[in-house]
Amino acid sequence: MIFTRAVSRVSSKFLRNRSFYGCSQSIASHRLSILPDQGHSCSDVSTHKGYVCRTTYSLKSPVFGGFSHQLYHQSSSLVEEELDPFSLVADELSLLSNKLREMVVAEVPKLASAAEYFFKRGVQGKQFRSTILLLMATALNVRVPEVLVGESADIVTSELRVRQRGIAEITEMIHVASLLHDDVLDDADTRRGVGSLNVVMGNKMSVLAGDFLLSRACGALAALKNTEVVALLATAVEHLVTGETMEITSTTEQRYSMEYYMQKTYYKTASLISNSCKAVAVLTGQTAEVAVLAFEYGKNLGLAFQLIDDILDFTGTSASLGKGSLSDIRHGVITAPILFAMEEFPQLREVVDRVEKDPTNVDIALEYLGKSKGIQRARELAMEHANLAAAAIGSLPETDNEDVKRSRRALIDLTHRVITRNK
Repeated sequence: MIFTRAVSRVSSKFLRNRSFYGCSQSIASHRLSILPDQGHSCSDVSTHKGYVCRTTYSLKSPVFGGFSHQLYHQSSSLVEEELDPFSLVADELSLLSNKLREMVVAEVPKLASAAEYFFKRGVQGKQFRSTILLLMATALNVRVPEVLVGESADIVTSELRVRQRGIAEITEMIHVASLLHDDVLDDADTRRGVGSLNVVMGNKMSVLAGDFLLSRACGALAALKNTEVVALLATAVEHLVTGETMEITSTTEQRYSMEYYMQKTYYKTASLISNSCKAVAVLTGQTAEVAVLAFEYGKNLGLAFQLIDDILDFTGTSASLGKGSLSDIRHGVITAPILFAMEEFPQLREVVDRVEKDPTNVDIALEYLGKSKGIQRARELAMEHANLAAAAIGSLPETDNEDVKRSRRALIDLTHRVITRNK
């Protein structure tokens, strides 16, 4: 694929040599032509490494034929037609939810109650990761040359779909297990708008419930009988632990490093999505090139998601977020908006250093943040990653299948929803 200069700067200047992305192959090697409309130009809009393009692009790829859309600017619309990604897979999400509640049944009633706490109707969330994976499974439903298919050639379509849905179930259990453990480490009191499990049932039961979910995820993973898929999901779990450890053991200098923050963000949020997307591709019998594109989509969407999450911690409300606002800075966790603000106001670092001893410094930090471009620049960085996620989908192999094309448009729509969400 051929990127214009601005997009190349994003992927090469800002993202180059970042080992935490987990993949050395750039999506720039794949075919997609991103061409600026006439009369528009790209400009450097911040002093941060990398550039944000405030223009309209046309994606020209065999995937969509002449399908065109705008890459992000402040008020762009990303898709050709109105799509609700969640409604496209609503029936399967319902099946998945029922299956998860069956999978977490335990011999000890209290453990069963704890394990199913966030799988109950009303508190199961929007199943964002499951939606991505089900859409990705359909988006990759293209004919694969027989010599490359391997075991997938012997699997009928319906059975393959069940196995792909299994990846979504496993990912959801791993994700919820990580939430249960994180809430204990963070001493959180709310999650998804309700009391966190550690508050409702205690820290010990919350940890045990997380462990139980991981054990059930391991069992389901083994049942897939695909060693590469097992390795991918095992890596994701390792990264979750590594990312959390990075957060609680960081040195002073590491806390204020954008490089460290992005590496931690990949481990804690993006790795599970990216490796799960790649697992779906592997299970489908796709080529290494397509598997990389699936990985790149999940990686960049995950990074964009967390960047927006970090912005919402400052701009959202407790009611909309389902958790206490300003929770990061109150716990001494430094995120992109503050890191960018510090570049403009170096004295902000001293203020943040005093937050733990004197919480009134939170208000002072917010004043500095409000005067800075910290929120704006963090959002622009999220847009850069959302653009790269969309470009990965645009580079998938050609298809005439309308369901496949619809799922690909839905995956691109999700990148827009991630950027524009307010909760």
